[in-house]
Amino acid sequence: MTWIEVASNVFVKRYKLDDLNVAAIPGPSGVTVVDTGGSSAQAREIIADIKDGFGLPIVDAINTHAHYDHTFGNCVFAELGIPLVGHHRIPAHYAEYEAPRLAAWRSEPAREPDKDWGKVVLTEPTELVREARSLAHGGREIRLLPVPRGHTDTDLAVFVPDARVWLLGDVVEESGPPMFGSGSWPLEWPAALERLLAELMPDDVVIPGHGRPVGREFVERQADSLNLVASAIRNAWVAGLDFGQSLGSSELPWPEWMLRSAFEQGFSQLALQLPGGP
Repeated sequence: MTWIEVASNVFVKRYKLDDLNVAAIPGPSGVTVVDTGGSSAQAREIIADIKDGFGLPIVDAINTHAHYDHTFGNCVFAELGIPLVGHHRIPAHYAEYEAPRLAAWRSEPAREPDKDWGKVVLTEPTELVREARSLAHGGREIRLLPVPRGHTDTDLAVFVPDARVWLLGDVVEESGPPMFGSGSWPLEWPAALERLLAELMPDDVVIPGHGRPVGREFVERQADSLNLVASAIRNAWVAGLDFGQSLGSSELPWPEWMLRSAFEQGFSQLALQLPGGP
């Protein structure tokens, strides 16, 4: 695929590996890249695609969140001296989740040989974002908004105001159900989307981490679905149901195999907050 212009001078390329969306935001003096890919090889491909597509230097790269498929290319960008920008909790997430994940994959190199795990060096952002701020390294304003805990506690919304485009990483999922993976907060995810919806205008373009561009109505529907999941988790906890009972008794929008981790993490988080439970 080539770069697709999703709004005025904002481009997205959808990579087959992990179905990842990478964005390029050209400005007068250079290109800002959103997400660096899931391996060193993919990062090099992204950098080459930027060079071929725009003929401008890369002035910075932003991580929408800490998960491997969005940040394991950071090391290649860092080797080229490109500033890396991301949520201030990425280092803590790396230590708890991505470093053990990488070590496990390296112990079985034949498991996914296309990822070339041996060449990945966990590389934290050089600019850590704690509160809403703007960037203009390429001569064009880009706003960064830390998102409340939801998909992870490292989510960072990237907004291009002159094009009304939001790049939201996996806070919004289009090509499949939301992933309640490592570091997820299923009980708080609906509120995170409500926070973003307060900023979204009806005609804004939203780019999910994976899948096609969507709009405000899609985000509203996903917030409703996430609310159903959060309510089911709380109700099951209060009723003293275990995972199997709660999944089997709930009419939820996504398959059981996708929701098991949501219930497991939700129960674990409720155990720290509320008495009782299964």
